[in-house]
Amino acid sequence: AIRMVLERISLPDCVSGCLFDGFPRTLEQAEALDKALAEQGKSIAKVIYIQVTKEEFLKRLSGRWLCRNCQTPYHLVTSPPKVQGKCDKCGGELYQRPDDNEETVRERLGVFFAQTAPILDYYRKQNKLIEVNGNLGIQEVAREVISVLRGEVSDNHKVS
Repeated sequence: AIRMVLERISLPDCVSGCLFDGFPRTLEQAEALDKALAEQGKSIAKVIYIQVTKEEFLKRLSGRWLCRNCQTPYHLVTSPPKVQGKCDKCGGELYQRPDDNEETVRERLGVFFAQTAPILDYYRKQNKLIEVNGNLGIQEVAREVISVLRGEVSDNHKVS
């Protein structure tokens, strides 16, 4: 994975920088990535952690449904279909991806706390971690992430 990342970030569209989403996921990956980047004279500038409560995480992910025909997304709480189980656009049947059922979401959360949470301290100790309140609305979270990327927020800082 590290080699693939290094190859990708060497392409011209990454000259000014890039964003990683969901990587690294473990402390070992974070350490290996830092080492590999350092060998190229590069480093990770910031790590944005969009922090969401367990309850909100479960609600958001387990409420997601898709139309089998046209793949229109729905959320049972924030954007439900007009008729339960039917797509507003094509009338197709709605289904829930296996990754979005509550049991699987709980398992994913457990994996996160076991494997990914330790890298938060790793980057916090490097003064690179910036925490954003992910319990806010989509637009508010997006604004805060953009302000972090623009350098309007200092490192090891909690936004909102």
